[in-house]
Amino acid sequence: MKELLTYIARNLVDNPDAVSVTESQDAGETVLELRVAPEDMGKVIGRQGRIAKEIRTVVRSVAQRQGKRVSVEIVD
Repeated sequence: MKELLTYIARNLVDNPDAVSVTESQDAGETVLELRVAPEDMGKVIGRQGRIAKEIRTVVRSVAQRQGKRVSVEIVD
């Protein structure tokens, strides 16, 4: 999941070297924290949060197929 989120984020932003994903466990669920450069934050979130919502949907969908629970948090 971490690699998938990193791949998606790096293809959305202007500064792909600033993308980092941190993985942690919380009550049986994997939490992925996405960090990008401040100037790329708008590209990851999108208008009214549409891109962020779709990123979460894609990651959750892939995780469900593998029998896992994953949530994505975008951290500034």
